[in-house]
Amino acid sequence: MTEITLVQAVNRGLAEAMRQDPDVLLLGEDIGVNGGVFRATEGLLKEFGAERVIDTPLSETGIVGTAIGMALYGLKPIVEIQFLDFIYPAFDQIVSELSKFRYRSGGQYPCHVVVRAPYGGGVKGGLYHSQSTEAYFAHTAGLKVAIPSTPADAKGLLLTAVHDEDPVIFLEPKRIYRSVTGEVPEGDHRVPFGVARLVREGSDVSLFAYGAMVPPAVEAAETLENEGISAEVIDLRTLVPLDEAAVVASVEKTGRAVIVHEAARTCGFGAELAAVLAEKAFYSLRAPIARVTGYDTPFPYALEQVYLPGAERIAHAVRAVVRAA
Repeated sequence: MTEITLVQAVNRGLAEAMRQDPDVLLLGEDIGVNGGVFRATEGLLKEFGAERVIDTPLSETGIVGTAIGMALYGLKPIVEIQFLDFIYPAFDQIVSELSKFRYRSGGQYPCHVVVRAPYGGGVKGGLYHSQSTEAYFAHTAGLKVAIPSTPADAKGLLLTAVHDEDPVIFLEPKRIYRSVTGEVPEGDHRVPFGVARLVREGSDVSLFAYGAMVPPAVEAAETLENEGISAEVIDLRTLVPLDEAAVVASVEKTGRAVIVHEAARTCGFGAELAAVLAEKAFYSLRAPIARVTGYDTPFPYALEQVYLPGAERIAHAVRAVVRAA
């Protein structure tokens, strides 16, 4: 195994998928000659050629619509949307068409499409390049939603997505594209969907996070350990399918839950997670469920670090939950 960054792991995952299967191809703006806005596809045009690494016009609805047509003829396109914020012109194609082909055809047309998009803040992108709107897609039946937080999971979840029968929204936390490194297995390394990762064991409170919020959750847990609070950290990995068993089991052990995401609070994925715990682990809860999230405002530029949940805000919520019971 070699130690690489998260964005390098995405690149290697794409290359591995394309070497495995000649039906896998890439579509997106500037992904060929320029290697993508974050260089996630760098070098792939040279290896696989312009027929499989396709620079498209600036039209998200056209990119996804073309990918759907390719998939219905048996190809396995991987679409890159430069920023999750730019995906909305393709929203109808994704939620009204892509997500429904397998269902409406009785399984005859599985429509293998992976839609990749960098998401979230932390890179001074302002309100048009920093949004975390994963809940829109988690709400849509027929779509799976995967969000890695480590290089190994970036490659492993991506390869699983390519081979899944359902379309997958694959969101990449650009904030940690290059700040997080780790060992990544060579070859056909796959991480199954619907299996959360136990990042850190604990006994007093469960911290649930995904993507770029996993590192600050771990940092908060390490700070709290010095105060005598043992925090368990669970990385969800996939929102759909959700590993409900791991989430419930953790709270049954600790009796407390703090949910962390950088998306806005109202109707964010944390609300769904809280509902699952209220339904399935209510009698294990020793204190109210807490959410540490972004705010119900447009994403700010100057106050970016105030908006984003950090280790101290997470630790503050944990202290309050622990004091509650």
